[in-house]
Amino acid sequence: MPESDLRVLIEAARAAGDVARRFDGPSAKLWHKPDDAGPVTEADLAVNELLHQRLTQARPDYGWLSEETEDGATRLQTQRVFVIDPIDGTRSFIKGDDTWAHALAIADRGQITAAVVYLPMLDKLYSAALGQGAFLNGQAIAATNSQSLAKAQVLTTRTNLEPQHWRGAVPVFQRHHRPSIAYRLALVAEGRFEAMFTFRNSWEWDIAAGALIATEAGATVTDKNGAPLRFNNPKPQSQGVIAAGATLHPQIVSHLAYTV
Repeated sequence: MPESDLRVLIEAARAAGDVARRFDGPSAKLWHKPDDAGPVTEADLAVNELLHQRLTQARPDYGWLSEETEDGATRLQTQRVFVIDPIDGTRSFIKGDDTWAHALAIADRGQITAAVVYLPMLDKLYSAALGQGAFLNGQAIAATNSQSLAKAQVLTTRTNLEPQHWRGAVPVFQRHHRPSIAYRLALVAEGRFEAMFTFRNSWEWDIAAGALIATEAGATVTDKNGAPLRFNNPKPQSQGVIAAGATLHPQIVSHLAYTV
């Protein structure tokens, strides 16, 4: 990873926050994507344009993968790729809430090497570079290593607690929710929650940045089968994501119907 890649992402994320704060979520122009793929606002598009301009100018030889840019095969031919969600948690933004985030990452031959999750309304900037630890506003953070799933505070949606996902009885734990998947991963990295998981196929732009931040904070991060995550795939999705401390993660996986 070029030494200044993380700095480039941090500066771009803060600039994205300046753009996004110019819009009022509840009154922003809104469209619905085809195939029930969710809403997009004029703020999403403005942030995407800003990030594309800044980041590709800074690293013209890097590929580009973003939720708000039509995908193509060109990125598959590049060693390094930006993986971007201009606004993760658009529904939260539309409601006027403050738990939406800019999620920026760089993948190098399938592995995330630099990442930022920035919540501009809270001025919370999570960052990580491969092998260098995870930080919140410049202060080191660490995931918890809870021993008990029954006592764990877990970020997930109700649909993930439906019986078909689990082997035997659904485990009992304290369930919480945040709209942004990137923020959920960052909260596990921060140690405010013991785990997060989603079993739906997850877009790379939702999880790339948060996955590195959580990993660098000491959490274990995999897909729902317990397999390592890889990025810049031809279809940019993973089979869900699970993030938890080193002791708790295998407990979660062992309860799932997907694993043997």
